[in-house]
Amino acid sequence: MTARMEREAAAALAPDAHLTALTAARGLPYIASRAEAQLAGASVLESLAEHQAGYDAAVIGAFGDPGLIAARELFDLPVVGMAEAAMLTACQLGQRFGIVTFSTTLLPWYEDAVTLAGLSGRCTCVRAVSTAFGSVLEVQHELEAEIVALANRAVSEDGIDAVILAGAPLTGLAARVADAVPVPLIDPLAAALGQAQTLVRLGARPARSGRFARPPAKPATGLAPALRRWIERGDGDDA
Repeated sequence: MTARMEREAAAALAPDAHLTALTAARGLPYIASRAEAQLAGASVLESLAEHQAGYDAAVIGAFGDPGLIAARELFDLPVVGMAEAAMLTACQLGQRFGIVTFSTTLLPWYEDAVTLAGLSGRCTCVRAVSTAFGSVLEVQHELEAEIVALANRAVSEDGIDAVILAGAPLTGLAARVADAVPVPLIDPLAAALGQAQTLVRLGARPARSGRFARPPAKPATGLAPALRRWIERGDGDDA
């Protein structure tokens, strides 16, 4: 999955932008529920603590944005989530958008992601194909016809102006089937990479006061070493 996303990312990168793709060292093959997202969020924080030095921005490569808010609170570089980026992009393309994905198991988590982004008023539907699939690595090919049909139904029945094809396993599908749906199809990874690069070029940095003030130093037990050290440094103490 990581290798495929890295290949697809090339089309969204500016000539002077460079991407390092990382896979969580522990966890599940892919995330499909809120419980799994909670576990993945911890891995996101561990990876950022270990690898943040020398990078200008980070993108969380899962549609439900596990660990996004916590990462923005802890770290000193822009952190972009695929779900939030895709939804913000959709808002720039029309008044109402919909989300289409490949499994009904994902729906509660993705609905929560819409609420977290504060975009429930702009998201008209969150729909999933009900057909079973054999492999998450091949699901975009196995269910391509069903996903396209569901996207078209969302357009005609819900009156949406853009469709987000949600889920990391669908990365690259939007470009391949763009002509089969009469409204813009949004690839969340491409949206997230585009926004991350824009933030870097704008010189934007995370808030360091108010609701996103970094927590004070606190001793930690049993955490990954890099994350433990980062937390124990506390607010602004990067020595």
